[in-house]
Amino acid sequence: MNSSSEPSHSKGPAETDGGTIAACVILGLAFLIGAPGNLLVIWTILRYVKRGCHTVVLLLHLAAADLLILITLPLWIYSLLRTWVFGEIVCKLFVHIDIVCMFSSIFFITLMSVERFLAICHPFLMMRLKSERIMNGCLLFLWLLALLLGVPVFITQTLDKSDGDEQCFSREFTSTTQAITFLCLETLLGFVFPLITLSVCYCLVAVQLKKMSFKSKQMSKSLINAVVILFILCWLPYHIVNVIDVLCIQLSNTEHECVPKSLIFSTGALVFISSSVNPVLYAFFARSFRGGLGESYLVKLFQEVAANTHKLWEHALQQQPEGSKCADRADVELSAFKNVSVCSEATSLSFSTELKM
Repeated sequence: MNSSSEPSHSKGPAETDGGTIAACVILGLAFLIGAPGNLLVIWTILRYVKRGCHTVVLLLHLAAADLLILITLPLWIYSLLRTWVFGEIVCKLFVHIDIVCMFSSIFFITLMSVERFLAICHPFLMMRLKSERIMNGCLLFLWLLALLLGVPVFITQTLDKSDGDEQCFSREFTSTTQAITFLCLETLLGFVFPLITLSVCYCLVAVQLKKMSFKSKQMSKSLINAVVILFILCWLPYHIVNVIDVLCIQLSNTEHECVPKSLIFSTGALVFISSSVNPVLYAFFARSFRGGLGESYLVKLFQEVAANTHKLWEHALQQQPEGSKCADRADVELSAFKNVSVCSEATSLSFSTELKM
């Protein structure tokens, strides 16, 4: 994001040239693929998959955040081709939606890695935390935190009228201190700290899995890893531009642009693409469950994700150096936790009933 501009994913040239048309085509494809795809993911999870499986719940909220970003695309495309005719309030609102969904997406992905870390490295602690009430509380907190972190948009976002036509691409800061503060806040909380958390969790989980010598299907692990890697690859250039802008402001004590607009717009396109690739990713991983594309391939995929998470947790419990007291405690809490393992069976029964109807 440039210090004097709206977040890079909504930037574009004012005139309808070849680059603008190409960008609109890419954004249009992202909308046509991502919006129906995320809707299908949301509908499948809500209709067929038990929400007691927390990893699947996080994938549900991730799809919802991606969908919220994608539904703003038609207005951005129109603005790129024409001009912004929806007023400053709608401008602030739409940029706020994009920023909030950016934060919430990385928060949900980070929570997935933290949950996996607790399930494998601290299974007894996971017992106490693995409840629907706690998960709903975490989700509510993360959404509210994302909404709070998006508030600066209402302070700084403004319409750009420099080229005669109004565009929703500009931000105005009252000082270089304010610009640096907002840019650092977005980059640190929206990328750097979550990335550090992801890295630490994945490293510790990898070490623990080697000790456990646990063998199971790798599809669930590969799917979550792919979601994380794609998110990082799509958002890393965006935040690199943020860092360059901060350095530019700090060194020059001005708020002029230090990054070419073509590069800013390219990093912005990656952001929208990141919101549309997850359904394609799910379809790719689910193709082994069924030859054709239908609802069942997604249902079985999410069943496998839920079952694999539970198996890892259960195996981690068995690897703990516990005495008879801990063993009794594990047996009691394990029986209470069986609703997770029943998740796949209940989901399968639900889906089979729907097919017969």
